[in-house]
Amino acid sequence: MSDASQPTSAGGPRLEGPSDPEHDPTASYALEPSYTEALTRRVRATSGRTVQVDTPLSGAPLAHVPQSTDDDVEEAFARARRAQDTWARTPLEARAAMMMRFHDLVLERQDEIIDLIVLESGKARKHAFDEPLHIALTARYYARTIEKHLATERKMGVVPGLTRVEVNRVPKGVVGIISPWNYPFTMALCDGLPALLAGNAVVAKPDAQTMLSALLGARLLDEAGFPQDLWQVVAGPGSEIGTSILQRADYVCFTGSTATGKIIAKTCAERLVGCSLELGGKNPLLVLRDADLEKAAEGAVRAAFSNAGQLCVSIERMFVADQVYDRFLDRFVARTKAMTLGATLDWGNDMGSLVSQAQLDTVVAQVDDAVAKGARVLTGGRARPDLGPYFYEPTILEGVTPDMTCFGEETFGPVVSLYRFHDEAEAVSRANDGDYGLNGSIYSQDGDRARAMAREIRCGTVNINEAFGATFASIDSPMGGMRQSGMGRRQGSEGIHRYTESQSVATQRLVRFAPMLGMSDETYAKVMTANLKIMKKLGRA
Repeated sequence: MSDASQPTSAGGPRLEGPSDPEHDPTASYALEPSYTEALTRRVRATSGRTVQVDTPLSGAPLAHVPQSTDDDVEEAFARARRAQDTWARTPLEARAAMMMRFHDLVLERQDEIIDLIVLESGKARKHAFDEPLHIALTARYYARTIEKHLATERKMGVVPGLTRVEVNRVPKGVVGIISPWNYPFTMALCDGLPALLAGNAVVAKPDAQTMLSALLGARLLDEAGFPQDLWQVVAGPGSEIGTSILQRADYVCFTGSTATGKIIAKTCAERLVGCSLELGGKNPLLVLRDADLEKAAEGAVRAAFSNAGQLCVSIERMFVADQVYDRFLDRFVARTKAMTLGATLDWGNDMGSLVSQAQLDTVVAQVDDAVAKGARVLTGGRARPDLGPYFYEPTILEGVTPDMTCFGEETFGPVVSLYRFHDEAEAVSRANDGDYGLNGSIYSQDGDRARAMAREIRCGTVNINEAFGATFASIDSPMGGMRQSGMGRRQGSEGIHRYTESQSVATQRLVRFAPMLGMSDETYAKVMTANLKIMKKLGRA
């Protein structure tokens, strides 16, 4: 693996770097304080407390983020409710026009967005680019399909021509969104955009490690014309203000660990409010005997090592047909060894840093545990403090067994385990092992066979001849997890309808649903029974 130098300037609102980075990488701020102060003013916070956030690339400080209190959360919801009351009456076309302006701003300001993402998360620039790309796709899709998803819809009435039925989509109210650090721009915004278009307000609590990217998203919403109080941002540990959000939100959207997701689901159930949860995964990739091995190896690198494996849909288990195992392995290992690691803001790095010491500790512990119990490291397997404080090499393991932690537990790092399989039924069964079911991938040149196999895999999304991007970027289709990987879906119609209540309005003419014209109850029952039989003969549903 080749190495890149320390961060360099590539445009955007940041300093050239610390005053003496060779000896003290934390000697000065990696971002202009005036820039970060302008962003953090968007946080609803009156505690007077701040938390310092550092860049994983070098450890240099980025900003001091104001911290919110329960009272701040209460005020955020109060402001959001007032704004939502007006916003819900805003015509759909006006909402869509603002969203398209937001789309344009995201594309115009993508360099600024990407710089901030790289500095906050430590990921490679090419992986940071995925975030404004995904948000632009999401904004355009929902803006262009808002009428399809939200306009009042005519339904079939019980009496043809005499019963008119319409279904309205009524906004929930204020949506609470708790987003993670791994894709700080995408995850802070992608669930909230359809919530806004559906007529709701949002109170967002981004992860403490990556507040700035989320705040830049909020600023762009303001610049696009959305009422500022419509999108509130609060900051603080979930243990301190998370309960305040859960107790006030009319709907909750959470992306994170399965353990926390279960707590949120229980709290929402007690209040009888809905929630959608995208949780953990131990995602499988299958390489069938007829796969194009070059394409499979290239896809496997992206599947396992995009954002250093810190991706909910990242692949951590690969099952390869015995007939092609050795040839695939040679290609996959060679491509992995050729990856460029670097702590820079420039294009050209294949992988960046892990986000924190805690994440690095998890990766080190799982790999060391596997090696101690007999697993073989085919490439990688060590931390790289020479590159940055939290770098770890992309790692391929062989011989992983059920007694090893990384066999069934999510790593959320650049570590993948390879396994042979002898028949495809066995491969599907092993892919379905465990409790998770978020994402899967199949490589085969027989599309029909691969699609049939996909139906047997218990994952919310399955990509064929692609790592994860085909489903992730296809906004018209739903995305989410099965089993312990979550509930509910983002994207598609489900991704916007979750933020609405369906309301049926029926108008009845001429006849009533009771005896008329002097009928007895018994005669009325016979007439209705005869009508039901006639409707069946006419083929009516």
